[in-house]
Amino acid sequence: MMDTVLITGGTGLVGRALTDFLLERGYRVIVYTRKMRSPHHPNLRYALWDPAAQTLDAAALQEADQIIHLAGANVADKRWTASRKQEILDSRVQSAQLLFDQLSQTKNKVRTFVSASATGFYGEFQGKNFTETDPPANDYLGKTCVAWENSVRQMESLGKKVIILRTGIVLSNKGGALREFIKPVRLGFATVMGSGQQFISWIHLHDLIRLYHNALANDQLSGTYNAVAPFPVTNQELVTQLARAVKGKGFVTVHVPAFALKLAMGEMSVEVLKSVKASSAKIQSTGFQFSYPRISDALAQLVTSGD
Repeated sequence: MMDTVLITGGTGLVGRALTDFLLERGYRVIVYTRKMRSPHHPNLRYALWDPAAQTLDAAALQEADQIIHLAGANVADKRWTASRKQEILDSRVQSAQLLFDQLSQTKNKVRTFVSASATGFYGEFQGKNFTETDPPANDYLGKTCVAWENSVRQMESLGKKVIILRTGIVLSNKGGALREFIKPVRLGFATVMGSGQQFISWIHLHDLIRLYHNALANDQLSGTYNAVAPFPVTNQELVTQLARAVKGKGFVTVHVPAFALKLAMGEMSVEVLKSVKASSAKIQSTGFQFSYPRISDALAQLVTSGD
């Protein structure tokens, strides 16, 4: 009998793809959601929860063998007002706290707790790729990731194995950053942000889903891993290669200066302009092999398929 995996944030980009991936491999999946939905598979069910109100369907927790915690407000959806920044933080910490409190009080068989985090944990690139032991940035996202990860690490005190995946920019045709990058490209413009020399740590959605599955299936994994492809690229490399893949030579490179990004995006522009190079060496040392280690392969696949 395959494990029952409980997923929070299961209706988002990563959650939907992960749910389908696990169902295809025979797992039972329960998705915590704030609005009840109709399942599309006999081994899938939805259960209600409300992290803001600190309530959930405890029966779902009792069924779960492993938990994947993806819940959290989208960092890039809206301008970072003070209230939005609080919402981003609360959506991550409150949801993890709710799970911790309920697991403390409810008889359960959960053995593994896998959580998302982000490469926003790290500061500005200083000539060396960030590894999992590097200190956090002293900025908003760095502090948010620290609070997020600390709320998740509480699970260890309950005897659960904790695995944290610090995820880079996720590339997928079904949403996320690539959709924003590709909009101007379809009009013939390769839009370079700022100098374009800032590094982007990225990962193809397919590889990220495989990493989450690996965290469930590989008993040797524990602790924190960077969920990024082995070869980061600059912003200019990414948009230029994307433009070539979509338009051949029929595009014009346009630079959007840093001051214009700051005007348009406010404080969030700091993250667009920040240079982050995270190392994938630790996860690769466990034997994990990326299907899309290089941006050229990832973009070729994404541009020619619906995935």
